[in-house]
Amino acid sequence: MSTVSRASLDQKLALAKRCSREATLAGAKAAAVATIASAIPTLASVRMLPWAKANINPTGQALIISTVAGMAYFIAADKKILSLARRHSFENAPEHLKNTSFQGTGRPHPAFFRP
Repeated sequence: MSTVSRASLDQKLALAKRCSREATLAGAKAAAVATIASAIPTLASVRMLPWAKANINPTGQALIISTVAGMAYFIAADKKILSLARRHSFENAPEHLKNTSFQGTGRPHPAFFRP
């Protein structure tokens, strides 16, 4: 069993905090854009379309807009966390695993894909 130093744990904690802050910021930006992008057509359709005017009350409008914003937040934050984790795991990988080039047979495509 190897022992983990305090400095190593502090470094990992600082990296995790920075990554979560970046993900939160990316999610907030995506949520702001999604709010605007969903609010405009939602509010416009309620004013112009008779069906929407009759069936979508202000609570429904708010639900549509906030659902889109929430989904955008979580999707963007999750994508950012995964990309940062992938980048950091690649940086910390041993050298023999960093070579991801495929040394295949030299034929890039099967015969039926050739032009």
